[in-house]
Amino acid sequence: MTTRRAEESPLSYSIRAGGLERHTAAEILRIEPWGPDAVRVRASSGTLDPAAPGALENPSPCPHAQPSVSDDGRARLVNGRIAVEAAADGRLRFRHAVSGRELLAERSPHAHHAGSRVHAPGGRTEQSFDAYDGERLHGLGQHLHGRLDQKGCVIDLVQANTVSAVPFLHSSRGYGLLWNNPATGRVELGADTTRWTADCGGRIDYWITAGDTPAQILDSYTRATGRPPLLPEWASGFWQSRLRYRTQAELLAVARQYKERGLPLSVIVCDFFHWPRMGDWRFEESEWPDPAAMVKELSDLGVKLAVSVWPTVEPGSDAYDGLRSAGHLVRDAGGGLLTFPWPSRYGGEALIRPMAYYDATHPGARAALWRRLDDNYRSLGVACFWLDACEPDLPPGIAERAVYAAGPAAEAANLYPLEHARGVADGLRAAGEDRPLSLVRSAWAGSQRHGALLWSGDIPTTFDSLGRQIRAGLNVAMSGIPWWNTDIGGFLGGDPDDPAYRELLVRWFQYGTFSPVMRLHGDREPNYPAFATDMTGGPNEVWSYGEQAYGILRDHLLLRERLRPYLRRLSEDAHRTGAPPMRPLFFDFPEDERAWDVDDQFLLGPDLLVAPVHEAGARSRRVYLPAGTRWLDPVGGRALEGGTTLDAEAPLERIPVFVREGAEVAGSLV
Repeated sequence: MTTRRAEESPLSYSIRAGGLERHTAAEILRIEPWGPDAVRVRASSGTLDPAAPGALENPSPCPHAQPSVSDDGRARLVNGRIAVEAAADGRLRFRHAVSGRELLAERSPHAHHAGSRVHAPGGRTEQSFDAYDGERLHGLGQHLHGRLDQKGCVIDLVQANTVSAVPFLHSSRGYGLLWNNPATGRVELGADTTRWTADCGGRIDYWITAGDTPAQILDSYTRATGRPPLLPEWASGFWQSRLRYRTQAELLAVARQYKERGLPLSVIVCDFFHWPRMGDWRFEESEWPDPAAMVKELSDLGVKLAVSVWPTVEPGSDAYDGLRSAGHLVRDAGGGLLTFPWPSRYGGEALIRPMAYYDATHPGARAALWRRLDDNYRSLGVACFWLDACEPDLPPGIAERAVYAAGPAAEAANLYPLEHARGVADGLRAAGEDRPLSLVRSAWAGSQRHGALLWSGDIPTTFDSLGRQIRAGLNVAMSGIPWWNTDIGGFLGGDPDDPAYRELLVRWFQYGTFSPVMRLHGDREPNYPAFATDMTGGPNEVWSYGEQAYGILRDHLLLRERLRPYLRRLSEDAHRTGAPPMRPLFFDFPEDERAWDVDDQFLLGPDLLVAPVHEAGARSRRVYLPAGTRWLDPVGGRALEGGTTLDAEAPLERIPVFVREGAEVAGSLV
């Protein structure tokens, strides 16, 4: 193991290309301005690779950045709100350039080990920082630990079903930090140390910005990693899905019934196994005899079609031989192709066959996939691709053996969902679509710029799960990804005839009404678990849960329609500044200390405060109204002072929602 030493000579910094560099026997260190109010730090025991994969886009010019070197071996770089103080031993300290307040400091070389950065044999690297009492930490993608403030957690930076590892951390101290390394690893948010670890790659690469508000921090972060495109107009409405619609006739019958009942429907989803083999990426002809006519009828009903796309490729499929011969399939470190047994429906039966995986990190593989999606789906009028299982979905022991075009799994695995979404977004943009959108089960830093609509994967159908979703969604928002949703009702099970489950479904539907995207999905009983019998799942339409529930769900569908103009405005805000539509209370009220402690309410844009009900049998709940404004209760018509807590009524028919006084959206709620 090689580490930096405090005895290294002074006068070691130099000013190069507008930044600071330090060369020692142990490492090369570079500190440079990277967009307004931000700097990028890179270090390596070898050379700094300018082509190393990451999330940062080329920075905008920083003409006012001020690097300087002192005679005593120290250096300083000021760029907007952030100032970096570089000690003679190479340790860095970050301050707010105006107030001088310390934001973050690399861990002292004399604490724990000889340096804050570690370059270990085999390419493992570590970066340690001081930890601070009272600091609140948010972001890091999607995790189901049920916490908004993640101080004290150890978070694995590994993609998985229900987990999206986005290595961006938002701090209540006024900084945001991106660990710009797609290697697997972890971040430890300890009481004495914050430590980032990469399993492979041999490099340190992080980006840090200073902001006076959470909004400024996310503005800077999405400027550096890419703004989200505008949400397509059709995507803000209601999405209908269930485990699988078996045939064209079945899917159309559902869409027609929505129309006959006068219910709004924007998107219907054609889920997995609508293809002959994994890797065909086309409709199976006997069950979907005329998809062009199907898409045309849906369009006449005002409904868009989304189709499921999996990265798995089985031998004998349309794409297998071409992808294999071109080197576009993921390889196994043990030799040959990486494979995993997975169900196939070829021949009309559910068979377990070894599946290979297309390599999303290879530009040629992405282009090959898009050609098939364009020819077999988009040419028919399909509006959206559901990039399911895009981690890709592999057991840990097998995932660790993957060798991608971008490198071995330990060095590059977290790139996969980002590059998968990139390939589809690039194809859509080339075809003239300036608002690409893909429903994805996993994401990495920068996924938002490719129109990633993240959902939380195959989650349980419990009230506890619903409560965890609220916190998970808020951390996704603080990770720079504005478009997020859950399977309303949860995925794994749920009996439509069970009164207890009907209550859960209603409460989840109410929460979904105020989510950035509203989508009903799940593997309902009697087909539980998934892949049993014909892999279809039980009924999951809004009329599947009895008359009482149906009336409540219908009212919320109509409410969602009334909210769509407001959501359009929030889409424009996200596209322009990176502000997420769904956000924690502290996002808009950072001066309110109590707002930082509320983790089961959220704001939908600046004007709506939503308090989901996530306990069985609850018919009221405590609600905190942030200080600094007055809030209107649209049900009772009362104006309430901010900075107060109340017991809000929550009959089964509704959840507590409050409107900022004077907001135009108030009329949409009644």
